Amino acid sequence: MQQVTATAMARAKREIPHLYLAEDLSFEAATRWLEARNAGRPPSQRLLAAALRLKAAALAAAAHPGFSGHWIDVGWRPAPAVHPGVAIALRGGGLVAPALHDAGQMDLGTLSQALRDLIRRARAGTLRAAELSQATLTVTDLGETGVQQVLGIIHPPQVALIGYGRVTDRPWATPDGLRPCPVLTATLSADHRVSDGHRGAALLRTLARWLQQPEALDAAQPGQAPPAGGGTSGTTGGSAENPQPTARGEAVTP
Repeated sequence: MQQVTATAMARAKREIPHLYLAEDLSFEAATRWLEARNAGRPPSQRLLAAALRLKAAALAAAAHPGFSGHWIDVGWRPAPAVHPGVAIALRGGGLVAPALHDAGQMDLGTLSQALRDLIRRARAGTLRAAELSQATLTVTDLGETGVQQVLGIIHPPQVALIGYGRVTDRPWATPDGLRPCPVLTATLSADHRVSDGHRGAALLRTLARWLQQPEALDAAQPGQAPPAGGGTSGTTGGSAENPQPTARGEAVTP
């Protein structure tokens, strides 16, 4: 599996003109919302921060053309729906990124359960053929490994990858002054044959707005814009086999 992954990534770096963007964003509203929603729930029923981030990525990709679909032969084919591939590390080494179909259409409770199930079946070797072939972009969430950001390689024939690092308390400028705040770095790897830095930046802004309005994100559907008044970003001053998230909804490690 590791050799298969390496061969695909080497091909991707040769053939795909990558562009990379990163944005720091406040995860404070999401953290507080998850703590409130998960209070009193058993671990198996708690909402996952990874699910929240996955849905935000799916909705942002649906709102911005050029990031969900495939480059086939010599042309771009946009996907009619966003089916994010979830990067999952396997026990014996290697990586798979099966599709979680229609992730943007699920509420966060349903999506959290679907994500748990997908990871369990990936590690058990019981994924469905459609899950292995129908991802329209990849989302990799490496925050639980301790890294601050990830600049991923696009998985052909896809044209984009969204990455998340760990949530850390950092100095953050607010209307009330500089104070510690949970901050997350979101990154985008995109194919310059299909998109550009301007459009990529717009996607990251939309993603940031969704993550800062988790209650609206919970019920949102593809094609819906984040409610007015949501922030975009601020200024900094300087996966488990049987996931058991805390009340903060800690992410499943991929």
